[in-house]
Parts: sequence; structure tokens; C-alpha cells
Amino acid sequence: MRRRSVLPSHHDDAEKGGGKPPQSRLCFLATLCVMFWVLIFYFHFSVLAPDPDARPVAVATQARIAHDHLPDRVFNHDGLLRTPPAAVGKEEAPAAVVGKEEAPVAVVGKEEAPAAVVGKEEAPAAVVGKEAPAAVVEKEEAPAAVVEKEEAPVAVVGKEEVPAAVVGKEEAPAAVAEKEEAPPKEYPFQRALKMAENASDPCGGRYIYVHELPPRFNEDMLRECHSLSVWTNMCKFTGNDGLGPPLSNEDGVFSNTGWYATNQFAVDVIFGNRMKQYECLTKDSSIAAAVFVPFYAGFDVARYLWGYNISMRDAAPHDLVDWLRKRPEWNVMGGRDHFLVGGRIAWDFRRLTDEESDWGNKLLFMPAAKNMSMLVVESSPWNANDFAVPYPTYFHPAKDEDVFLWQDRMRSLERPWLFSFAGAPRPGDPMSIRGQLIDQCRTSSFCKLLECDLGESKCHSPSAIMKMFQSSLFCLQPQGDSYTRRSAFDSMLAGCIPVFFHPGSAYVQYTWHLPKNYTSYSVFIPEGGVRDGNVSVEEILRSIHPDVVKQMREEVINLIPKVIYADPRSKLETLKDAFDVSVSAIINKVTQLRRDIISGSEDKDFIEENSWKYELLEGQRTVGPHEWDPFFSKPKPKDKGADSGNSSAEAAKNSWKIERGDQN
Repeated sequence: MRRRSVLPSHHDDAEKGGGKPPQSRLCFLATLCVMFWVLIFYFHFSVLAPDPDARPVAVATQARIAHDHLPDRVFNHDGLLRTPPAAVGKEEAPAAVVGKEEAPVAVVGKEEAPAAVVGKEEAPAAVVGKEAPAAVVEKEEAPAAVVEKEEAPVAVVGKEEVPAAVVGKEEAPAAVAEKEEAPPKEYPFQRALKMAENASDPCGGRYIYVHELPPRFNEDMLRECHSLSVWTNMCKFTGNDGLGPPLSNEDGVFSNTGWYATNQFAVDVIFGNRMKQYECLTKDSSIAAAVFVPFYAGFDVARYLWGYNISMRDAAPHDLVDWLRKRPEWNVMGGRDHFLVGGRIAWDFRRLTDEESDWGNKLLFMPAAKNMSMLVVESSPWNANDFAVPYPTYFHPAKDEDVFLWQDRMRSLERPWLFSFAGAPRPGDPMSIRGQLIDQCRTSSFCKLLECDLGESKCHSPSAIMKMFQSSLFCLQPQGDSYTRRSAFDSMLAGCIPVFFHPGSAYVQYTWHLPKNYTSYSVFIPEGGVRDGNVSVEEILRSIHPDVVKQMREEVINLIPKVIYADPRSKLETLKDAFDVSVSAIINKVTQLRRDIISGSEDKDFIEENSWKYELLEGQRTVGPHEWDPFFSKPKPKDKGADSGNSSAEAAKNSWKIERGDQN
């Protein structure tokens, strides 16, 4: 059969006429030869040369692809030609077709486009780095990658595999890089938190860093001890590491060792010396669970309370804050991990105004100092940066055995008096119930009274006071010039059950040291009924069953280690004294604060005026109405900031009586 010529008719005429091939036919044949050899060399050098062992591949090319839309050729490790992933528009999804010999056609949109034929083996995945160019396929003429039917090519991005072609409404890069998560925020105190996880370190989570303050903040005060109080020569009370002179035991009231005539405002130096013996001190502040500031705040304010202007009273606090803020340890938490001790009531450090006649200094109102925790013998119910610790008693044991022997002795004592009271009336204070209590005690045959307003030296005798408490089942503890009294701790040391008339005298104060279930160790009689003459203390106390009394007394005796300060020159072996309990509570407070900061769960709804309520919470973080709200309605400002009624400032100002040794 004759093949139809593909040339125009005038060539046929030339052939018929001359029998000799025309020039045009020779050119056509030469062109075909050249194209043949070009293809031979192309396959030899471009396809076969990189891998001599590679199998021949049939490549179908599309004839009408515009040059500027040609995808870059990519070769895999087998030398096979590979087409990069295509980002295809909404209507331009290439079809993957498997073929063994012939190149099937991939249908794209409405037009047919030839597809690249891949052999029997799977085409390897394209490894995509940070940037992977995508071949942009035109709407009608897009080549399709032909792969095996079961597995689609994937692009390896990071550690995860994603499909090679990403189909979306608009053109998008073929390889989608794995989105990196932002690293968690680092805090400078995280190393200290991790220390608590080290089970092999007995001090893990308990390290304390102590600032090395200039001596003007502590030791110089002791060298000038004669100026620490207008009423008392404090030099004799700063001896024996703050315990004062030893007490003799002629009356047999005390045990043979461990008893001292300790001043009730000596906590500054006692605590500071106990800290020197703390077993988990560190010079590395980055592992510290808390930072101690050994400033004798109570001694400092006491020497300037009478006869000095506010500039002098505030000088040392300002100097201290300036010194601390320059230290790198301060910058870790802005002072929120720092604590110090002021062995006086909080009102001595909370001057409300800058009037010269106002009381105390402004240490606890300074913005930087408000970040620190301050341990005082009486805290403010309405402020969050001070915490109450026990007044020092006369007993400072050097070893556990001293405590055990004393406790056994208190259990075995005969107590002939139902209740007792040591103190003086407050005729100038209409809210005081001391006068009513003294009257009730005088008329009762079950009460032992030690009056202190008639110049009786027994009120200033530790032996006389402790002897009376040891002979009583209950000891009355009304408010003094302020909420609290040292006498409450002296009575507990004697195994006498305290009777309180205001929750501010103990229950909202010493929450670290005393049980929150106050009925387990004390009796509460609201002072309003006593003030109005509607309550008989004797009747209430006699109505308590003897078995309950015995249980309460046992609880009081068990609390003795937690409300006394051991001898700073030694260390109790197994018992935790008031110092140990306080340090542990501070560490727990700072640790919880750090965890809350990391987790972002700080209490943003904290109401500082309800501070006393938060101290009573168990297992919850919100406060509401409380039965004791009437006791803590904050006095309203009056006359340039002075408190009205039973002013806290006035109460602090009247503490000169305490300085003179009264049992307030």
C-alpha cells in the first residue's frame, strides 16, 4: 500500500519531471538525522550517564507548554526524571495514573494533558528544605505526575511527612513547613524549684540564702544596745544570742536548764542567730528556696519611737531598701522571695501619715518592702505582707529531751484553779473587757487573780507568772494594748488552756503554728457578751466536760515545741520549734508563688483587706462572708488619716507599758 505523501503537490511534479530528488527533500532528511542524533546524545548524557545501571525510561513531553511555565527538572538518586510537586488551583488537580508501557493521559480541567510515565518502582519522595519551589500549572495545560496507584509522593518536612501537592483555592507552596512552637518562658528561679525534685539532697527545696548586710543594719545595734529602748536597758537581754540572762530555779517552777529572762521583743536577734545554725544555708542564691534579710527591724524602730522625727525613723528602712534593690538576688522576683523579722507588732512599721505626731515608721508601706514577707509578733488582719510568729517565752531548750521532760511534767501537775488571769485593767479604753474579767475573777472561788496595777512585783516575775499558770486549767487572754499578748504563749508553755475573747488574739494571727480548728486547744468567748455583762466566764468553763478538758490540755502540751524558740547555740534533733515552722512556711509560700507564676495561675482577685480570711482557707482560694466579719470591720480614716475608735496606732503607742515589763 502506498503511503500518502505529506508534501505539497508541486514536489510531486518535480519528481515526475526530473527523477532527481529536489533540494527540499534532502534538507528534510538531513534535519531528521540531526534530530535523531540529538535525541541519542540527550538520552546518553542527560539520562543514562548519571547512573549506568538505570533502566531506560520513556518520556512523553507535552508539545505546547510555554517556555516560561516549564517546571525545573529534578532527578532522583536512580537518575529518573521527576516533576516537582505542583500547587494546583481549585480546578487544576493533576491525576496520578499508573502505566507500565504506555503513557496514559491525565485529565486536567477539560483538556487532556500527557502524563509522565514512571516505571514499576515507586518514585522517591522529594526532600523539601526551608524553601521548596512549586511548579505552577496552567489551567488547561498542566503535566501530571504519574505514580503508582496506592502510594502518593510525599514531601519530607522536618520530621513529619506531608503530601507533595497542596491543593487550595489559591496557589500555595508545595511543601508546608512544620510550625514551630514557641519555647516555654524561662524564669531565673526554676533551678531552685528543680532542687526540690532531687531526692538524694536532704536540703533540696530548703536552701536559704542570707544577705551579708552592712553591720549598721544589725550588729552595730547590738553594740549600741543601751539605746535600743527608752524604758529598758536591752544590753542584758541581748546576751546569750538574744535569750537574756539565765533564770534561777529557787521555787522549783522551771526545769534546771534552758530557762532565760527573755525580752518579749527579742525575736529579731533570736531568729537571726538561729538562722546562722540553719542546716541548709547556701552561698548560691540561684538554688535558694527563699532569701533572708538579717535586718533587726524591731530594734531599729524601737530606738526612734520616742522623741525622733519621721526622717530619722524612716532612715534605716530607706537605706535597706536602696541596698537590696541594687543586689542581683532582688531582681529575681523583685523581692517577693525575701523575708525579714521585726520582733514587734505590725503597727510599729505602718505609720499612716507623714505627720510628726504619728506613730512608728513606714517600712511596711514602702513599695519595695511590700514585696517582702515580714515576720512580726502581731500581724495586721488587713495587709498581706506581714505574718505573725510567736512571742518568745522563757524556755529555750537545747535538745529534744529537755522538751519531752517538760511536757511530761505539765501532764502530771495538779491544777486546783479552774481559771486565772494576770494583768491590769484599761480604764481609758471603753472597748476593753479587762475590768469585767477582773471583777468576775475576784468574785469567783474558782479563779486565781494576779493584779498588775497595784505595783506588785510578782507581775514582773517569770516564776510567779508561770507558777500561777501551772496551777490553772484555763488562762484568760483578753486583748492587751493590741490584739495579742505574750502571756498567751507563757500559759500554753505551762499546759494551761487559753481562753480568747477576740479572734485577732490568736486564731487569725498564728496560723502557721496553731491548729485552724481552734476549739481543739482553746475556748472562744466573744467579748461582746462579757462587755455587756451577759456572759459568766465561770459558768461557760465549768460546763465543759472533764474529758474534753483533758483532750484540750493534751493538745496544748503537744503544741509546746511549735511555740517556743530553741537555744540558738544548738539544734533540736527531731522536734520543730517556732523558728523551723516559720522558715518552712515561708519556703512553702515562695515555692507556691513561683509555681503560680510559671503556670500563670496567680490569684488576680486577691483582696488585701480580707487577708485574715485567706489565712483561714483550706482547699479553696476565694473568700466570702465570715462569722468574724464584725470583729474585723476596718476603722475608717478620720482626722488626716488617724484611725477612729480603738486605733491601732494608739494601741501601738501605748505599748510603752509592755516595754516596762507589764503582762499587758
